[in-house]
Amino acid sequence: MIDLYGIPNCATVKKARVWLEERGIAYTFHDFKKTAPSSDFLSNCMEQVGLETLLNKRGTTWRKLSPEQQALATSNEGAILLMHEHPSVIKRPVLVHNQTVSIGFSAEQYEQIFQAASK
Repeated sequence: MIDLYGIPNCATVKKARVWLEERGIAYTFHDFKKTAPSSDFLSNCMEQVGLETLLNKRGTTWRKLSPEQQALATSNEGAILLMHEHPSVIKRPVLVHNQTVSIGFSAEQYEQIFQAASK
């Protein structure tokens, strides 16, 4: 089972979806705007990829947060709360394949993920 998490109008999410669809790879899309990610999901992602990879500090949403809100991201618990309340600060897309989390998209990255899975 393949799950792709993100925001539908995000350009990088769109690229990942097109890549998967062009290769006939079935996946379930989870829209962060419609359903905020659970604390357990975010905790699992952070365990696998780390907070610095999961949290997008370069985006508009991060820059619009108050210094107090940004300060939440100094602890895992605070970062989970922040990402749950503001899912747009999560780097996208989040791909979960064979219980392994991958963040972001590049064709080369996805080629490696799905080549390894087909062996």
